Amino acid sequence: MLRLPDHLERFLIEPDDPAYARVSSTYTTKARPAGVLFPRGDQDIADALAAVADTSLPLSIRSGGHGLSGRSTNDGGLVIDLSQLDQIEVVDRDRHLVRIGPGARWGTVAERLATEGLVISSGDHGNVGVGGSATGGGVGWLARGYGLTIDHVRAAELITVDGRRLRVTDTTEGDLFWALRGAGAGIGVITAYEIEAMPLTGVGVAGLTYLVEPHGQTLAAWAAALSRSPRELSAMANLMMQGDNLVLSVTAVVASSHEDVIRDALAPLLAAGPVHAQTQVVPYDALVSPAHQHANVGQQAATATSAALRELDEDAARALARAARSRHRPLIQFRSLDGAVRDVDPDATAFHHRSHQFLVAGVVFGSHRDAALADAWGPVAALADGAYPGFESRGDADSFRRAYPGQTGQRVSATWQRMDPRGLIRPITCAPAAVRGRGSAGRPARG
Repeated sequence: MLRLPDHLERFLIEPDDPAYARVSSTYTTKARPAGVLFPRGDQDIADALAAVADTSLPLSIRSGGHGLSGRSTNDGGLVIDLSQLDQIEVVDRDRHLVRIGPGARWGTVAERLATEGLVISSGDHGNVGVGGSATGGGVGWLARGYGLTIDHVRAAELITVDGRRLRVTDTTEGDLFWALRGAGAGIGVITAYEIEAMPLTGVGVAGLTYLVEPHGQTLAAWAAALSRSPRELSAMANLMMQGDNLVLSVTAVVASSHEDVIRDALAPLLAAGPVHAQTQVVPYDALVSPAHQHANVGQQAATATSAALRELDEDAARALARAARSRHRPLIQFRSLDGAVRDVDPDATAFHHRSHQFLVAGVVFGSHRDAALADAWGPVAALADGAYPGFESRGDADSFRRAYPGQTGQRVSATWQRMDPRGLIRPITCAPAAVRGRGSAGRPARG
C-alpha cells in the first residue's frame, strides 16, 4: 500500500481523483499507478524516495512522458512527476549557460531561448521533457553541428536515493558527471541542469520525399549524400509503407537562415533524387514548438526498439527496406549522428556510439507487440551495433548490453550499483550478473 508523509498528500493524485486519467499514463503506455506525485522541491523528492524505499512498490520517475520506452509510469506503484520543476533561466549570458528544470518541455525551452537568440539542440518534438533526453543523449535537429544535448551539459543537481543533494560537474563528482551524460537516469533524480546553448535564430528546413525500391538503393544513396553534406545540416526521416510504395520522408535542418548556406548544404540531398522537395526558413522555436505540447494519456500505443548503425550501406539499406515492407508494417525512424557527435571521445561520456552514422528506431504500433517487432526487426538487428535506451520498450539486459557495450556497460553498472544498490530508480536492467538488487532482474517499471 502506498503511504506518503502527510505533507506530500496535497501533491498526490490517486485513482479516485478527476485528474488521474490525464496523469497516469505516458504517450505510448496506459497504466494504473497507485499514485502520481508532483513534488515542488528537493525535500519532497527525498521524502518520497524514503517512503517507497522500504516497500516492494514499483517506482517511476517522469519528466515529460513522451518517450517511446513507456518506462515513466507503472501499475500499482508511485510515479514521481517532475513537471513542476520547470524553471528556465539564462544564468550566464556571456557563456550562453542556461539552467533548466527536468520538467520543462523542449518547446517551452525553445520559445524562452528565442528571446535571447539562443538554441539547444534537443529532442525533435516540443512535447519532449528535458529530463529524459538531457541524461540519455538528446539526438536533436542540430546534432551534426551542435552534438548531443548531453555534450553541452556543464552541471547538474540531483537527489540521491538516500536523500543527499549533490551538484555534479566535471571537477566535482567526476564519475557521476561521466554517467550523467548518457546514463544519468540511474544515478539519482536530476532536479536541474546547466546546459550551454548556441547562438542561432532562424534555420533552414527542407521536406524531402524519396521513393525507395525493395532493395533500398535510394535509401543507401540518401545516407551517402547526407555523409557528404556539411555538418550544418542534420536530418531525421521516417521510412514507411504508403499503399504499395515504400516512402522515405525526410526533414533536413540547416543551422543557418542564409539562403546560400542552405542551398549549398542541401545540394547533396537534392542530387539523390527526391520526388518532392520544399524549403523554408523558420525560427527554431517553430521547429520545436510549444504548440506540440499535450497530455500523454497512452494515445499512441507502441512497441519500440533501436539500432545504432556505423554506416547505412547497401546491406543495411536492404535490411531496413525488408523490415519496412514486412507484414507488420513498422515505422522506421532515422536520426543523423556523425559530425560534432563524432568529435567527442567515446570514453568521455556514457553515450558510447560516437562513430556511428545513424540512430534508427523501429516502432510497431500497439501494446505488447514484442514478437511482431522482433520478427520485423530481425534483419536490422543482425547488422546493428548499439541501441538507445529511450527507444527500447523492453528495457532488459540485452537492451543494456547494446546501449552500453563493453567497458562502458561495466562502468555504468558499477556507478548505478554504487548510487542505487537496491535498484530503486534503475531505468533498465543492468547486464552484468554480478550487479543485483531490486531493479537488476526482470522488467523494470515502464516509462
